[in-house]
Amino acid sequence: MAKTVFLFSGQGCQYPGMGAELIGRYAEVKAIFDEASEILGFDLADKCTNGDAAELAKTVIAQPAIMAVSLSAFEAAKLNSIEATAVAGHSLGEYAAMTASGMLSRADAFRVIKARSEAMQKAAETAGGAMCAIIGKDLSCVEQVCSETDGYVVPVNYNSLAQTVIAGETEAVDKAAARFAEMGFRTAKLAVASAFHSKLMQPAADEFLAAIKDVQFAKPQVDFYSNITGAALTDFDNIPEKLAQHIVSPVRFTDELAAMQAAGYDRYVELGPGKVLSGLVKKTLKGVEIFNVEDNASLDKLIEAAK
Repeated sequence: MAKTVFLFSGQGCQYPGMGAELIGRYAEVKAIFDEASEILGFDLADKCTNGDAAELAKTVIAQPAIMAVSLSAFEAAKLNSIEATAVAGHSLGEYAAMTASGMLSRADAFRVIKARSEAMQKAAETAGGAMCAIIGKDLSCVEQVCSETDGYVVPVNYNSLAQTVIAGETEAVDKAAARFAEMGFRTAKLAVASAFHSKLMQPAADEFLAAIKDVQFAKPQVDFYSNITGAALTDFDNIPEKLAQHIVSPVRFTDELAAMQAAGYDRYVELGPGKVLSGLVKKTLKGVEIFNVEDNASLDKLIEAAK
């Protein structure tokens, strides 16, 4: 029997119309959006199903929207008796993972993500910065190139053996990207508002911590894999402080995947819009099953495989 982990999508995977089919299929999914809308103060279902790409890309919209679609996919899987014994998320996805694991109530999750998205939007507007994906077969040199580049630029997303994202001051990111291009790597500038998971987000981390310091977190009911440690989290003290640290720390997703495979996980189900994490799993792990759930067709494919 497959040993399953649920993976939750991160910021950047949003697209117009996401979540519409699941909202129409299950009353329980519509209830998720209704609850979120009341907390956020705007109609989240309308933003997802009718908003354009530019509106959905705004951090204050994108983060709660992606989390709502991710939790909708989780609810749809649960309604069809599909369960997992571990969860993990990529950046923003950690909040949906926390909710799915029982660490955070759904209402508190939307309150927390409202505070996070507002703090990060504000910091992005003042801090500037850029992010760029470096793509190639051997990325062992990324940290060295960043350290040798004038200005502030660091690796922030260890996504797969073939992709690492760097972030920092725009000029420094551009210089590092040019150096990687000279070395034969492909580079792709990311359409983001700032240098997420770098020290440029420290004002957001400080504001966020002040907003969530009194939120109650429980221990997870399944294994929870952490971006910060790259392994299963075992210390559940001071979660608000850990989440603030998460905003300015690298995402060690490659290490997480290796740790999950070492623990025997052989079915990886991405819950949320797009197939970004499914693609990273495919590039990193061999001999595993990979699924995603974002609409009726992808849900039905998983249901059929789970029979």
